[in-house]
Amino acid sequence: MAWVRRDRAGLSGGPVSVRGMTAPADVAPELLDRLRPICLGLPEAYEEPAWVGVRWRIRRRTFAHVLAVGSDHEVAGWGAATTAEPACVLTLRAPVAEVHALVAGGPPFYRPGWGDDVLGMVLDDRTDWDEVGELLTESYCLLAPRRLAGQVARVAHRPT
Repeated sequence: MAWVRRDRAGLSGGPVSVRGMTAPADVAPELLDRLRPICLGLPEAYEEPAWVGVRWRIRRRTFAHVLAVGSDHEVAGWGAATTAEPACVLTLRAPVAEVHALVAGGPPFYRPGWGDDVLGMVLDDRTDWDEVGELLTESYCLLAPRRLAGQVARVAHRPT
């Protein structure tokens, strides 16, 4: 997969275009099969279709969003993950320092361009699913009420 990096200055501040975006059902079923047990195993988490792709929420807060993007997509934020071919991307929340550390390491991580605590990740055949599980759990705990977050066993994640 060929990568093209765009910095924040390269992101559009204008209206969001969905050219190149795929339908919600275009997220590979195999990826959803890997993500669902992690996300739905968290207290009171639920899944719903998003405007594109699928998202997982705690109460009314989205802690994970997966979607398929085409090679010609021009959506603010996902442009940071431009690839030469279609891909699936996951966005989630993480502590700001962790976002910076992971993005500094390069692919598969990127900054979507909104919110300092938002992390993007391209999911492919090289994805480290243990790391995805840690990141999703951490994202959930950052957004969940304290009582619910306290019910979750968190694994310390160390950026490499």
